[in-house]
Amino acid sequence: MDKRIFYGEITPNDFSEAITAHFNHGNLRTQVVGEPHNLKVQVASMRNASSGGQTAVTIHLQTVEDGVMVSIGQQAWLGVAASLGQSAIATLMNPWNLLHRLDDIAQDIESLKLVENVWGVLAKVAKSYGASQQLSTRLRRLTCEYCNTANKAGVPSCVACGAPLGKIQPATCMQCGFVLLAREANCPQCGRPAPR
Repeated sequence: MDKRIFYGEITPNDFSEAITAHFNHGNLRTQVVGEPHNLKVQVASMRNASSGGQTAVTIHLQTVEDGVMVSIGQQAWLGVAASLGQSAIATLMNPWNLLHRLDDIAQDIESLKLVENVWGVLAKVAKSYGASQQLSTRLRRLTCEYCNTANKAGVPSCVACGAPLGKIQPATCMQCGFVLLAREANCPQCGRPAPR
């Protein structure tokens, strides 16, 4: 499951409306379930689609502090693989069958990029709302290890006692937006190396 956090003035409903508007047409349909702060959106092939195999993916949208966490489940792709296999067998039996299967092949290739397309839609929506994977201003505070005074993130030393704050400066994972502690070498959320 791939997860990312978008910080800013955005809600799960903003994302779900955009996903529905983008994917609820052609051979795909969408369904939204849940509460306003915890939504699940499923994008799936229509049962009797005119071309291509069956596929589905679920997007979980949950309100977190100062933003929305987005999780995308594993895509069900066996129906697409079966459809591509059927196209390959039909073409091997008679190369002219390829002409009749072009719509199926095009739809299957588009279906294989479904998760990538969902992330693209989510990134555009976040950008239009001014949201990003950077820490929100309110979360950019850290506590001095020596005197427990709150300081703005990025300042080199504590405003109260002057102790250096470099070791405790927060960062976010460039892949998923998870807030990382300074001592973490890899993101605990997605495993990507922490930015240095």
